Amino acid sequence: MKHICSVMRNAIDTYNMIEENDRIAVGVSGGKDSMVLLYGLHLLSKYYPKKFSVVAITADPCFENKDSDFSVIEKFCQNNGIEYHIRRTELYNVVFVDREEKNPCSLCARMRRGILHDMAKAQNCNKIALGHHKDDAVETFLMNLLQGGTIGCFSPVTYLSNKDITMIRPMISLDESEVENACTRNSLPLCKSNCPVDKTTVREETKNLVKHLERDYPALKNKIIHAMKKDNISNW
Repeated sequence: MKHICSVMRNAIDTYNMIEENDRIAVGVSGGKDSMVLLYGLHLLSKYYPKKFSVVAITADPCFENKDSDFSVIEKFCQNNGIEYHIRRTELYNVVFVDREEKNPCSLCARMRRGILHDMAKAQNCNKIALGHHKDDAVETFLMNLLQGGTIGCFSPVTYLSNKDITMIRPMISLDESEVENACTRNSLPLCKSNCPVDKTTVREETKNLVKHLERDYPALKNKIIHAMKKDNISNW
């Protein structure tokens, strides 16, 4: 995790993501991204110059109206002395049953973030960390361009005035492959997603598009990130 923590720390310092005595809620889905983020911030909290603490939070969508099994995450947090909270939700019913969304990801993501924000505030956290990495940023940029005709991406740091909470994304400079390798090397526990549309989304299509384009345009992801930083798109 040394490399992961180093890259995360650089992004944290560059965008001033962490301040003294921050209490940071880490959104944990049980996937590789959120688990590497959680472990990385936990390790950084031991030696980062500014003192901060980490709390893990999970909003269970309860797919198929069943509670998801996060016991391996609970055990991991217990073994590492990390506070952990789970909230069972009605996300599955609202998105897939009541509204029968044909493109459910956007609504589900917005609702899940809202729940995570409320959970973070309930645990007296002033910040919430999300596990988006470089690939997510590039895919979001392309999805906004190709699907919506707009130039933009999520921001490294976003203050939500209506919730009085700040969202940070410490892994934005990491490639997905680096995150995946770190997860495997450190034997981090994972929970398989039971989402009905897993691997069939627009984001998955965009991920495959990026892979295809990089064969003809090497370092495409880095070029897009460089362009966003150069023109300060979405505060990059």
